[in-house]
Amino acid sequence: MRVAAAQARPHWLDSAATTGKVVEWIENAAAEQVELLTFPETFLSGYPSWLEHTGGARFENLEQKRAYAAYLGAAVEMTGPELALITEAVHDLGVFVYLGTTERSGGTIFCTLVAIDPAAGIVSTHRKLMPTYEERLVWGIGDGHGLRVHPVGPTRVGGLNCWENWMPQARHALYAQSEELHVSVWPGNPHNTADLPRFIAREGRVFCLAANGLLSLADVPADFPLRTALEAAELTDYCRGGSAIAAPDGTWVVEPVVDEERLVIADLDFTRVREERQNFDPTGHYSRPDVFSVEVDRRRRIPTAFRD
Repeated sequence: MRVAAAQARPHWLDSAATTGKVVEWIENAAAEQVELLTFPETFLSGYPSWLEHTGGARFENLEQKRAYAAYLGAAVEMTGPELALITEAVHDLGVFVYLGTTERSGGTIFCTLVAIDPAAGIVSTHRKLMPTYEERLVWGIGDGHGLRVHPVGPTRVGGLNCWENWMPQARHALYAQSEELHVSVWPGNPHNTADLPRFIAREGRVFCLAANGLLSLADVPADFPLRTALEAAELTDYCRGGSAIAAPDGTWVVEPVVDEERLVIADLDFTRVREERQNFDPTGHYSRPDVFSVEVDRRRRIPTAFRD
């Protein structure tokens, strides 16, 4: 099966323009006969890179509030026109897509990985279980509802957002559903994918597809409330890519690609998964369910239940 990571640069905080780019890249992938395409974390409509460079934790700071308001305004709803247009493109072009999204729910934003099937449409929306460090200033805490694996062509695919790929229980939940291709999405820091995709691949005896993005100061709109503060920080590149693909034996299929906007493509033979499971299957013949008990709660958490 041919798979690809879209190592791309979003139209930051412009959901309409980024939606157009997502559709364009799905078209490009389809032209390359890609069957599964993965976009970076919160590609639609942008990673909150300003937080660590502008004192994002300053309480009751007006500029930080304005920045959050702009970020909330750019986020998308799962039933909105952006996802509808992308789902239509997925259907027409026959490419299964994992799309990192800033999901708006009321006044809260979730870091959500959306899985879109050409026939069934949106099949899961996985909200990041625990935003990482300063991300908690702008993203809500997710739940287990999206910890699901999907059939795609000859294989089964699951995905996680960024640092939750470090969480053993989250990986275990996907391995236990006979995952053979693990998708990990990241904002775009090469150090994150220098080792972890190979570890996940070796641990789960799976292929691991890592999608990283690109983002620089030049991508930040001039009217963004903290644009001047970002200029003063004198950092021009926030996300530099690092997309990569690892094989079930922990070797690279494609080593991390840095500072380049392109499709990172590979043809995967899932016979290799079965070969590597001859001596290790973490939730199969090498597990000990008589010793270890694992329970995963996949209920969607809602703040209020109305009964009329």
